[in-house]
Amino acid sequence: MSGHSKWSSIKHKKGAADAKRGKVFTKLIKEITVAARMGGSGDPAMNPRLRTAIAAAKTENMPKDNIERAIKKGTGELEGVNYEEAIYEGYGPGGAAVLLESLTDNKNRAVSEIRHLFSKNGGNLGEAGCVAWMFDKKGYMSVNKDAIEEDQLMETALEAGAEDIREDDGVFEIITAPEDYETVKSAMDAASIACDTTEVTMLPQTVTSLLGKEAEQMIRLMDGLEDCEDVQKVYTNADIPEEMINNM
Repeated sequence: MSGHSKWSSIKHKKGAADAKRGKVFTKLIKEITVAARMGGSGDPAMNPRLRTAIAAAKTENMPKDNIERAIKKGTGELEGVNYEEAIYEGYGPGGAAVLLESLTDNKNRAVSEIRHLFSKNGGNLGEAGCVAWMFDKKGYMSVNKDAIEEDQLMETALEAGAEDIREDDGVFEIITAPEDYETVKSAMDAASIACDTTEVTMLPQTVTSLLGKEAEQMIRLMDGLEDCEDVQKVYTNADIPEEMINNM
C-alpha cells in the first residue's frame, strides 16, 4: 500500500475500538496542548499544527470540552504538564525501519521504555538520523474504491493540489505535500468525498517485506510502541500481510 505498508490504515480501524479510546484521547490531548503552546496561539485559524490536531480529535469524536481544556493548558490559561518533543529511530526485526515521535514529561523514562521494547522484540534503538532519511513527510488520505468514481476523485484531488493518487487493496490513496494537505482535505470535504484515513504522516520510500517470526515480532514491537504513553506516532517501512496483523 504505497509504502504505507497497510499498517496505518489497518491500525486506524483497530484503534477505533472502545478499548483503545482512552489512549487515543490521551495522545490527542497531548498533541493539542503542545500545538497550542509551540504554535504561539490557541486560535486554530492562526496555528496550522493546532488546526490539524483539532481535526484529528474531532475525527475520533472527542468532546468539545476536552479540546478546549487541552488548548487552555497549552496557552497557560489552565495549569498543565510541560511535554517535550523527541524523535527516536531504530530497526525492527528483519532490518525494518522504525521512526517514532514522542511527547513526554520524562525523557529518561521514555527512552528507557522505548529501548526495552525494541530489545524485547528483536530490534534495536538506533542513532539519530539512522532511518529518518528513508521517510518523506506527506499528507495522506484513503478513500474506499466503492465510494467514488476514480475520475471524480482525480479531478477533485489533483485540481486542489494533490501530488499523486494511487490504487491499492480496494482503496484510492491521495498523497499531498504537507503544506497542501489542508487545501486538498477541504476540497474533498466540499465534494462530499468521505475519507477513511486522513493524516499528515511519514511515508517510507521503500518497504521491507516481513513474514513468519519476523513479522510476528514486528507486530508486537509496533503494538508495544503504540501503547507506550510517551509515544505519539509510530512509522515503519515493514510490509506485513494484512491477515497477520488482524490475527495478532
